Amino acid sequence: MAGGSHRRAAASVAGADDRRVLPRPLRRAVRFAVSLATGRIDIPQHVGTLSTFAFFAAVGFYGMSLGGHGHDVAQSTTAAVGFAIEDVRVSGNDQTSEIDILQLIGLDGTTSLVALDVDAARRKLSELPWVEYAEVRKVYPRTIEVMLKERKAFAIWQHGSELSLIEKNGSVIAPLKDNKFASLPLFVGRDAEIAAASFAQEMDKWPEITSRVRAYVRVSSRRWDLHLDNGIVLKLPEERIPAALALLAKLEKQQGVLERDIAAVDLRLGDRTTIQLTSAAAERREQALDTRTKALKKAGEKS
Repeated sequence: MAGGSHRRAAASVAGADDRRVLPRPLRRAVRFAVSLATGRIDIPQHVGTLSTFAFFAAVGFYGMSLGGHGHDVAQSTTAAVGFAIEDVRVSGNDQTSEIDILQLIGLDGTTSLVALDVDAARRKLSELPWVEYAEVRKVYPRTIEVMLKERKAFAIWQHGSELSLIEKNGSVIAPLKDNKFASLPLFVGRDAEIAAASFAQEMDKWPEITSRVRAYVRVSSRRWDLHLDNGIVLKLPEERIPAALALLAKLEKQQGVLERDIAAVDLRLGDRTTIQLTSAAAERREQALDTRTKALKKAGEKS
């Protein structure tokens, strides 16, 4: 009897050694699967249907994401639940149209505030001609704020047959399209836009002359001609501009040279000033000289 007991105990130990023990995470999964198969777990009604829909929805979203339509779906979804942009507050736009702003951002009445990319909107607005800096901010639930800092027009630049508005640093803002900026000074010629600001600063010291200038014309990228409102051209030197303008102011005060029938005043040479008459004035001068010559000749014959 004792020998039989020992044999049964040995067999029991050997059987225990032959069994395999599952890892702890798998034990829970196996127990759940067994309970589900034997009906010991109560599954609520419609869980299968909902799970199926959830599965297909996940697959659909994944497919739309791969196809690049995820943003459109998010836009439509968030707009439908109350985040459609209804109010746009724009500030700082003296020259930029609000319509251009709305179209550039892409607002069409159904745009979602949640899905709006403010960084992309800011970059697009900064590409508008007049915009120096743009800021776009979301104000939940249905408002965006657009704040612009616009560039300032300093002058009009004529290059060839084209007219453009320029900043003080010479950068072109946009083509001139109307008479809104007609009071700005006109600079003409190659490189005129670059030298305009420094020359205008020099001319500010001579307001009585500046008030009569119709156009500042850059000559050979070196010097300036001033075209006055009465048609007279003042030819300035490449250097010594203050001295030339001082001489002109003196001639105007003493002789009223700019009120005479002349075509140009050449101030390019420091030792002399040349005045060019108009064709009509030159013709009258020739007639006067001819008359004087004849009179002197006749007087000589009589003597």
